[in-house]
Amino acid sequence: MKKQKISNKRLTLAQIDKIITENYQLELSVDAIKRIEKCRNYLDDKVKNQKHPIYGVTTGFGSLCDKSISEKDLSKLQENLMMSHACGVGEVVDEEIVRIMLLLKIQSLSYGHSGVQLATIQRLIDMFNAQVCPVVYKQGSLGASGDLVPLAHLCLPLINLGEVIYQDKLYSGKEINKLMKWEPVKLKSKEGLALLNGTQFMSSYAVYVLLKAKRLSYAADLIGSISLDAFDGRLEPFLSEIHAIRPHWGQMETANNIMHFLDGSQISVQDKKHVQDPYSFRCMPQVHGATKDTINYVESVIVTEINSVTDNPTVFPDEDLIISAGNFHGQPIALAMDFLAIALAELGNISERRTYQLIDAKRGLPSFLVKNPGLNSGFMIPQYVAASIVNQNKMYANPSSVDSITSSQGQEDHVSMGANAATKCYHIIENLEKILAIELFNAAQAMDFRKPMQTSPMIEKILKAYRQQVDFIENDATMYDKIHQSIAFLQSMEMIFQFE
Repeated sequence: MKKQKISNKRLTLAQIDKIITENYQLELSVDAIKRIEKCRNYLDDKVKNQKHPIYGVTTGFGSLCDKSISEKDLSKLQENLMMSHACGVGEVVDEEIVRIMLLLKIQSLSYGHSGVQLATIQRLIDMFNAQVCPVVYKQGSLGASGDLVPLAHLCLPLINLGEVIYQDKLYSGKEINKLMKWEPVKLKSKEGLALLNGTQFMSSYAVYVLLKAKRLSYAADLIGSISLDAFDGRLEPFLSEIHAIRPHWGQMETANNIMHFLDGSQISVQDKKHVQDPYSFRCMPQVHGATKDTINYVESVIVTEINSVTDNPTVFPDEDLIISAGNFHGQPIALAMDFLAIALAELGNISERRTYQLIDAKRGLPSFLVKNPGLNSGFMIPQYVAASIVNQNKMYANPSSVDSITSSQGQEDHVSMGANAATKCYHIIENLEKILAIELFNAAQAMDFRKPMQTSPMIEKILKAYRQQVDFIENDATMYDKIHQSIAFLQSMEMIFQFE
């Protein structure tokens, strides 16, 4: 059984991918245990001996920060916080993303600046290791005092509340604790706030989207290369000389990929009657490359975020400080996810344009990619579907981060809307996969009309595997099942793309 030590070492996206997909077991390092216990002991001593109020520890929350709470009610205060903030609505969050949430919450609390009990973090680890998945809802977070609503749902089972999925069955928090023989956690001062404050909801969506974005960015280059050869496109726009004089990394990487994918193609080296290709082919390095550069930038933001302490107040035992500040504010994630949403929407936008070019009866390809157009509509409507999804992505690409709605009686007067930015980006990446699968569906059909000439050995091998799952369309047939098969094929390809 593979194990991952929770320590002060930085988590990477590649590590998270392995932890989640290969079902690693988590355990705290010795240093993490010491940090957690030291911070909790310091906070207990402060509560006992300090007369001045400490926000969220001996006071109410938000605009109730001036309301002092008696020592006997400190535990009840934290439980009330958990219950009152669990207001999630909408769709249930996918289990993979909830597991990332658990991992990131454990990592953030392990640094020893949050004041939680060791038993509380250990219970989160127990849930992760047993694959007990809390039911969390997509809607409700403003992304300002962290992801209060979804994190409340994530942590309710600790106190015998909420719901979880375990082995594909729904259990109440009380039922799962009884089944697993876990005693409910008795929250101490600040613990509810530490569990609910933080950016782990939006960050988990960001991690998921980034991992998929890396794979789909590579897939877009590959599928674009198949379309280029099926369209009898020219290779000159991908030569290294042109990119060396405008050396954006993503642009150069895309051009290199396309030249690699098409190495050995008979079609690409035959004489061309046309002097230029449309932008959707010729400018793949510039457009796909800009998205790659965006992915890299957003990754740098998110990796910093997931290796940070993002609850409030923050406890510094060595400095004898408890500071109420704003590390829970999701603006860095909000801006980054809005940027990524735009970049991913553009990958879909240019993909659909290549799909359209392939069905437009150009360069020896039949109208709508069937032998008898008129009697057959062929690939007319898959392009409609791609265009519809592209339109939806354009809607989702409108930024959330430019909006702020005042909450908590004006105490929280600027919010990031980072959770909405992250969940919108999730919808875009899921849509992008469909758009690229439709392009692949069209490109494979067009390539069959180039026979007996062959594309590159690499692409021939991919198309052979594709044809084992998706048939050539001779005459009109139902297309929805073929599109679903194409999506499934693309997903199977994604599984073999690995990125450090």
